[in-house]
Amino acid sequence: MFEPMQLRTFLAVAQTLSFTQAAQRIGLRQSTASQHVRKLEEAAGRRLFVRDTHGVELTEDGEAMLGFARTILEANERAASFFAGTRLRGRLRFGASEDFVLTRLPEVLEGFRRDHPEVDLELTVELSGTLHELLAAGRLDLVLAKRRPEETGGRLVWRDRLVWVGAERLRLDPQRPVPLVVFPPPAVTRARALEALERQGREWRISCTSGSLNGLIAATRAGLGVMAHTKGMIPPGLVQIPPRSGLPELGGVDFALLHGRRDRAARGPAEALAEAILAGGDRLQLP
Repeated sequence: MFEPMQLRTFLAVAQTLSFTQAAQRIGLRQSTASQHVRKLEEAAGRRLFVRDTHGVELTEDGEAMLGFARTILEANERAASFFAGTRLRGRLRFGASEDFVLTRLPEVLEGFRRDHPEVDLELTVELSGTLHELLAAGRLDLVLAKRRPEETGGRLVWRDRLVWVGAERLRLDPQRPVPLVVFPPPAVTRARALEALERQGREWRISCTSGSLNGLIAATRAGLGVMAHTKGMIPPGLVQIPPRSGLPELGGVDFALLHGRRDRAARGPAEALAEAILAGGDRLQLP
């Protein structure tokens, strides 16, 4: 039998690739989180993570455990909810950033709707910066969006890197300004791209601006330019621009869950959806 708490810890480490971040997310000491993973590895009889001085990576068996852990935890939550005899009700205003348009977030939301049919879920899809503003204004109850690694607000879902992506046949001329495909302000990826190029002293020009991720993808596939994008969510038809292009490093990016002003009626539904997202965080990245 696999212990649910050990599975939750395993999922947290797999999504954040950090025992420290995982322990903070689920309210444990780092030593306890390490112990949970060690006991889970003993129960499975397999090594689930490769650990070194550079960080943590999933093994092949760890990748397989992701799906099992998520299924077991979801079944456990449904059983607990059924026998507790309580049903969540009310309105939940949830905001998700444009990054998740092409991921399996709809599956997570579908599962939430199935488990909590009396919750009226209202979804807003916007730029991360806009979602932060709506949350601060009290117009959203829960947000899943990007944040800078140095920011600490909210609960970390997973950590990734921003990279430059473009069409496979795109060739950048080092003597000409870098053509950029970007979201409008206050997009995090736009700000990061411009900051990195300015620090490098590299000239740039904006070749396309769109508030839609699909619009940016279409422009990038057409060869209009390059765009900054999360490495684990590179859309089909685009590739990472190799380092030899001379483009500057863009650094890391966090995806976090942030709660609003804790409207009493929305508190229970917001917590339930947050737990569903944390349990299924690995679904939010493209294979």
